[in-house]
Amino acid sequence: MDGDNVEISLDLLLPRDAASVPATRRLLDAALTALGVEDEIRDDIEVMLTEACTNVIRHAEHGADYTVRATIQDCRCMIKVIDSGTGFDAGRVPHPEPVAEQGRGLLIMRALADDVRFRTLPQDGALVSLEKHLRYGEDSLGGLLTADGIGDDTPPPA
Repeated sequence: MDGDNVEISLDLLLPRDAASVPATRRLLDAALTALGVEDEIRDDIEVMLTEACTNVIRHAEHGADYTVRATIQDCRCMIKVIDSGTGFDAGRVPHPEPVAEQGRGLLIMRALADDVRFRTLPQDGALVSLEKHLRYGEDSLGGLLTADGIGDDTPPPA
């Protein structure tokens, strides 16, 4: 199967309600588990996703719903969380102390993701983009189907 690509896309329109967070986590984790993504990577993605969704529920002042777009493409998982609130300036969010109650979600996302981007959509809310490189377990479906056959940045065995 050399040269084939794996792509799974989830596009969820969710109510701005705390109950939507575990449901979203379970859906994405089911896809990652089916592909054989390593537990540590899946755990990081779960925490990143939880923080991004929780921020929408706590801070987006307008709109009754939000969108989570997750794409698993070969060895990357890209997540976009989009709300219809007033948006925010991530550069103006103070860097909290690790024990602070407010602002820790942004620190956690930055620590766990390989790439984090925040964008305010004028009059339309905010977009949080998270990216994580995936590693697959030995003989996993994802490892067998990805272009390099092993699911990480190392070259395939000779």
